[in-house]
Amino acid sequence: MVVLRVRGKGRCILGLLDGQVAIISGIGPGMGRDAALACSKEGAKVVLAARTPAKVESVADEVAQIGGTALAIPTDVTDLAQIDHLVSSTVSEFGQIDILVNNAFVQPPFETLEKMELESWYTSFEVNCTSALKMSRAVLPTMRKQNRGSIINVSTMSIRNNKPMFGAYAAAKSAMTSMTRTMSKEVGPDGIRVNAICPGFIFGESVKWYLESLAKQNGTTYQDEYDKVANEIALRFIPNSEQICGSVIFFASELSAACTGTSLDVNGGHYTTF
Repeated sequence: MVVLRVRGKGRCILGLLDGQVAIISGIGPGMGRDAALACSKEGAKVVLAARTPAKVESVADEVAQIGGTALAIPTDVTDLAQIDHLVSSTVSEFGQIDILVNNAFVQPPFETLEKMELESWYTSFEVNCTSALKMSRAVLPTMRKQNRGSIINVSTMSIRNNKPMFGAYAAAKSAMTSMTRTMSKEVGPDGIRVNAICPGFIFGESVKWYLESLAKQNGTTYQDEYDKVANEIALRFIPNSEQICGSVIFFASELSAACTGTSLDVNGGHYTTF
């Protein structure tokens, strides 16, 4: 465990999360890292969870470099004992939990539902859905005592725009999004809000690899494949995780005080719903 308690001045953008404590799972390159930095810049103390110690420690160092406070706790979010340790350590260190960002995920193999191994299906549900339930249940007693809290589940555009080979991932995230609505009704009277964000493609190393693979498969170039995707997006670019993380701050802060049980499309207009 690495605890960094460096606090600097002038780093907050608006101070929307001043005095709050945020647990963020799935720490690593991309959404986890950028959500942690975004919350820290807005004044929150951040608790970083991922299975790999090097990942949480690296992001904790980045938080410290911008003058923030980070508690890095390597955690397997499918393991109840490790989740309990994460939550108890957070309360022991900071005395409160105001925000939970369920960002941990796994991408199952790109296979049809007919041919994929059932173990891949089970793993997808365990990591992409059930872990969010386990994490949420663990923080609810603390949030209930405070009569406040915001839980943010990171879902996906795939729940609305179904494509072949994405079945296990889309099904698990669909279940998580449905869970978001149900839980919001159950804990709303306790002052706890539960919402989801639905990104589409998130530009980064994995998307670059995917586009390069398509280029090899189709005999095209990386730029050709990027343009194909971008041309399906209203804003004509693939958003990166830093751009998407503004939606996390929105749901974490009082800007969304009247929002619960909702899922927000954050994909540049790639796919929208009414």
